[in-house]
Amino acid sequence: MSGWTWAWIAWLGAFAAIEGKALFNKTKGDTLSEHVWKWFATARVDHDPTGWVRLRRFTLLAFMAWLSVHFMTGGLF
Repeated sequence: MSGWTWAWIAWLGAFAAIEGKALFNKTKGDTLSEHVWKWFATARVDHDPTGWVRLRRFTLLAFMAWLSVHFMTGGLF
């Protein structure tokens, strides 16, 4: 295995440790999902979202769509 493979394994291990601790301590606002929801303002509100919020949400949607296609096509996109 290359150094890159070991680096990705270490990264995944660090993520698992951080996310695992966040999941089991039941503190609000500590998981990756909760951070993404906050950063991209995905919470429902009673008023229309601002243009800045819409841009952040679109950025998240576009990135996730690209990432899915990128993985599913073996890197063609």
